[in-house]
Amino acid sequence: QWQFVESGGNLVQPGGSLRLSCAASGFSLDSYAIGWFRQAPGKVREGVSCISSSHNTYYADSVKGRFTTSRDSAKSTVYLHLDNLKPEESAVYFCTATQQLGGLCAIRELRTDSWGQGTQVTVSS
Repeated sequence: QWQFVESGGNLVQPGGSLRLSCAASGFSLDSYAIGWFRQAPGKVREGVSCISSSHNTYYADSVKGRFTTSRDSAKSTVYLHLDNLKPEESAVYFCTATQQLGGLCAIRELRTDSWGQGTQVTVSS
């Protein structure tokens, strides 16, 4: 069974930074793209970033230049580094496998049954 466990969320001041981790198990991480999503209270879940199995990355326009995703196959972990955080980015952040084609990923979930609990990011002074 595919499992994702997110961690690293915290309370941070506006302009601050965090690094989120996504531990994956139950499948061969090397073969799949992994994406990050976030959901604020009362809002629809939105895609943030993805990284393909060949390490190509893609970001939502709202986070380009501030967020960076990476992966470590040896640790079966994908990371999301968040810089210059804004209060409106407070949300629960999730990771899951995403679609990919030709070495490029898309921020669309591959499966609907493999969401983890997420990790809370709160940006506030």
